[in-house]
Amino acid sequence: MTDLDALREAARTAYVFTLPLIEIATTRSRGLAVGSPMNTFGHMRNLADHTARKVTTPNNDTFYSTAQVDLSAGPVTLTLPPSGERYLSVQFMDAYSNTFALLGTRTTGGEGGTYTLVGPGEAAEPGPRVLRSPTRHVWVLARILVTGPEDALAAKAVQTGLSMQGPSVPDPGAFASRGADWKAYLASAAELMRLNPPLATDGQVLRRMAPLGLEAFDPDRFTPAEAEAIAEGLEAGRRFGRASAGLTGPNFIDGWSYPDARLGNFGQNYALRAAVAVGGLAALPPEEAMYMRAEGDLPRALFNGGRAWRLHFPADRRIPVDSFWSLSLYEATEDGQFFFTRNDLNRFAIGDRTPGLAYNPDGSLDLWIGAVSPGAERESNWLPAPEGPFALFMRAYLPRPELLDGRWRLPPVEPA
Repeated sequence: MTDLDALREAARTAYVFTLPLIEIATTRSRGLAVGSPMNTFGHMRNLADHTARKVTTPNNDTFYSTAQVDLSAGPVTLTLPPSGERYLSVQFMDAYSNTFALLGTRTTGGEGGTYTLVGPGEAAEPGPRVLRSPTRHVWVLARILVTGPEDALAAKAVQTGLSMQGPSVPDPGAFASRGADWKAYLASAAELMRLNPPLATDGQVLRRMAPLGLEAFDPDRFTPAEAEAIAEGLEAGRRFGRASAGLTGPNFIDGWSYPDARLGNFGQNYALRAAVAVGGLAALPPEEAMYMRAEGDLPRALFNGGRAWRLHFPADRRIPVDSFWSLSLYEATEDGQFFFTRNDLNRFAIGDRTPGLAYNPDGSLDLWIGAVSPGAERESNWLPAPEGPFALFMRAYLPRPELLDGRWRLPPVEPA
């Protein structure tokens, strides 16, 4: 391998490795821009719709509460409200997008409680209510189930009880986006790595990135030929991110792709981590929620909005969950992200809590998907689509063992 080849590969590797750092920093900047200071919760009081464009692949099932945390000035304290039977999850992600803790219905129950979040190296008495982050920066994302329009006030009451107390810290500042030129991108990546040092187990990939000198990054030291090689390598990493963005692996079974068991806890699978950072940032681990993507008839697994589609569940093939499920429809951006699309029904997902959802006389269920209404008698089960390409994702919260281990599979989405 020539020196230029080594630089090219180092840049590609660096892009894939640091993409989650950049994406979380971008998310943090967006939150700070709308008035959510560090170390405090900001509450989103409405369900996500077609105007929600801050985080890819949002759900339309839960209220979100979000907090960007900087632990450099000391621990923060989180108070979880009693949630009873209502689904609640509070996800803690390090600066590299790994989920290192989850509180709520599945893990801690519905009684609520107070927890302390400490940074790496911080002195703290160990205990069941002490959470240690591997990085200085943490993203905390809470999801609170809303069962229907009439439930919104009760859900907001639970949401109001979610709070954070911690030291005041300055704004970490703005960082380059994933589409920035190589100098800006790598300078931001180097600074974020300085603030959030990689783990010892990342040593091998860091050695592959060594030709870039990110520990003391100086873009002006490279010759024009070297700079061109770095730019080419970064673009190769960018193409990878666009091509593989999504929540699931490349293999479809009966028309559905299922999440990798490492989703949310990526270890050294940097490629999966980068792909999820673009197409499904903040995806929950499978034991909390299963994200399945349907295979359409167009490239990139997208569906043709000019056709009508049906998802049929036989009476003996109900989705095995201990909480709830929903089918969400998204338009796809050119860079591999997914957002809800405007429609006359203002319906962005359909699921077991959809008002008026109608089962067939034999107990089976048909969901109708398309740009044109399937008729008045079927409209309660209709998920409106745009006339252009779209993507379908199924969410199953608190999946049962038969869904987790593959004994139960979704039926395919078929032309209606």
